[in-house]
Amino acid sequence: MKLLITGFNGFVAGSIIAQAKGKWEIHGVGRSEGPGDEGGLIYHNLDLLDTPGLTALFNTIKPDAVIHTAAMANIDSCQNNQQQAEKVNIGITQTISSLCKEHDAKLVFCSTDSVFDGTKGDYKETDTPRAVNFYAETKISGEQLVLAASTKNVVARLGLVMGLPVMGQGNSFLADTIDKLKKGVQIPFPINETRTPIDVITLGSALIELAGNDFGGIIHLGGNTKIRRYDMALQIANTLGFPTDLILSTDSNSMPERATRANDASMDNSLAKKILNTPMLSLSDGLNLTLNFKK
Repeated sequence: MKLLITGFNGFVAGSIIAQAKGKWEIHGVGRSEGPGDEGGLIYHNLDLLDTPGLTALFNTIKPDAVIHTAAMANIDSCQNNQQQAEKVNIGITQTISSLCKEHDAKLVFCSTDSVFDGTKGDYKETDTPRAVNFYAETKISGEQLVLAASTKNVVARLGLVMGLPVMGQGNSFLADTIDKLKKGVQIPFPINETRTPIDVITLGSALIELAGNDFGGIIHLGGNTKIRRYDMALQIANTLGFPTDLILSTDSNSMPERATRANDASMDNSLAKKILNTPMLSLSDGLNLTLNFKK
């Protein structure tokens, strides 16, 4: 079975690749230099905006499943560069959805808890998304494209992803937090944002499972702990033995020149716990898993 993963050098993709090795023939796509071909992992250097190149790649690989992790994910960058965000988050998703339909490949699309406006929390898969920033608008459009292309496709809405990079650097707030705590640097964390964080190892396992099973539709991949981001940072600092007074509280929606954030984007993970063999974990168990993961 052939698995194509976009965003090869990204944080989430690294966990997928590390855990899928030996179970799938893995093809990774990214824009920067990769490792070449190594033990069941084949890397393709390609800009996903190159539609003819991407089409040729699909024709060559003929993947059985695609996990689309690549995105323009910085909320403020999307707000300030809307045309580019639309090209990446909507345009590429449209192309990949069409190619998956043409090749009868299952598509697992990585969406986000940010599609919700944060007015109630504990969001279920049946709740209607409402965007509070342009990033969320692009991901909602992407979800619609993926679901319209095939009933076997999956929209996986990810909670706040926590963990250490498995391959490369990725965009890990935990790695950045630990680095700053070691230097004694004070770090602001939003006290107004409530999330259901999921560790990157559990997330990678769940996405691989979704690529290979019969589930189609929307699923929420979040951990079992509903927590404010500020309190999460306090728990991380305390667990790792750093002074908690280095964690400062802030209101992300009071910071100038920033796109609006959803206050309570926590998600109900009941469906994931029902249909997946991959267990959803608490914050403490997820932190332990990612800190001790061995490739």
